[in-house]
Amino acid sequence: MTDDRAPIRLSGTNLERAADHNQRVTLHAIRVSGSLTRIELANITGLTPPAIANITRRLLGEGLVREAGQRRGGRGQPPTRLVVNPAACYAIGINVDRDHVTIVLVDFAGQTLARASREVDFAMPDDVAAFYRSAVEGLIATAGVERERIVGIGVARPDDLGTVDLPGRPGAYSAWETADMTALFARPIDLPVFVENDAAAAAMGELQLGHGQHHASFFYILISSALGGGLVLDGSYYRGAQGRSGELGFLPGSDGRGGQAQIQHSVSLSGLSHPLREAGFTLADMLDGRADDPALLAVVDAWIDASVERLVEPLTAINCLINPAAIFIGGRLPGGHVDTLAQRMNLRMRAAANIPVLAPVRRAMLAEDAPAVGAAILPFSHFLLPSATALWKADDVA
Repeated sequence: MTDDRAPIRLSGTNLERAADHNQRVTLHAIRVSGSLTRIELANITGLTPPAIANITRRLLGEGLVREAGQRRGGRGQPPTRLVVNPAACYAIGINVDRDHVTIVLVDFAGQTLARASREVDFAMPDDVAAFYRSAVEGLIATAGVERERIVGIGVARPDDLGTVDLPGRPGAYSAWETADMTALFARPIDLPVFVENDAAAAAMGELQLGHGQHHASFFYILISSALGGGLVLDGSYYRGAQGRSGELGFLPGSDGRGGQAQIQHSVSLSGLSHPLREAGFTLADMLDGRADDPALLAVVDAWIDASVERLVEPLTAINCLINPAAIFIGGRLPGGHVDTLAQRMNLRMRAAANIPVLAPVRRAMLAEDAPAVGAAILPFSHFLLPSATALWKADDVA
């Protein structure tokens, strides 16, 4: 009998790797806090003042941080504040989904400098690559950044993008399962490509740039063409044994007609498209064109009520099993509708009996472009920000 379990990694580290990790932690502390003095950095990181002095000297020399004046109000010489340098580097984020493709160019502070999006159902790999090639030079020109300072491309896409059976999926769409993501985005700029699940990317973006800066543990719900989830525990994204944690949309639930179906068949933009179509509307009408039409709003309102009921059991389980500090909802559903969904979800969960602790449900800070922005953070995370694996040896433990 063979043991297929992954080995528990208990290796030590060396001074070079520890120094790199300490620099990443210090840089991340400045990112999260907005601005810090060296004394505050020493208190937050637990590193000695001489170590912080050396690290911040390197960060300043590499242009990753800059001095932003002095903090006044204390006695003696006021200490200098350090802030992240937004122009230190840039990254491209791409969100490929079954109903749209979005590309963003972000700076090191996570601000979107330029954006291009295309509403398209079930775009094939070659179509996405062509859209990227046609848009990326314009994004760079609009942002006014140097190409040489773009450090990488992050791609956020749903797991099983080409195989999950959603309405309208063409058979040829399965080509996504064998698509070479690096080759798709190899031109016109040769950059490293990092690929991530869309809900995971959105959750990581929320962790780095959104409410996650103040909540170490949370569950992220991504409402897109399907329904995804992401779990952050103690400041780190939790993947699970096979990398499929947070698969909220695949949970079974009532289909509203006495049967059973995956929750994502109803709680998703694909699920919302059906009642909208029956009332003579489209998703595009809701997203922009006729968003204030009373008849359309009535359809969305009814869908929100139905979605709340379908989410009660999953969110009860999340609260009882994980005990997160908060549950954040993001995705392409307009912010006002997300707020309504969160408000009604909170009321419904409080009415449920025998739940020891309830995490508040809130709109995520990163909303419509959350997967794309989260994807853009991936190159920064790889090269510059702290990682749970940063101190491990390169080779697996035998």
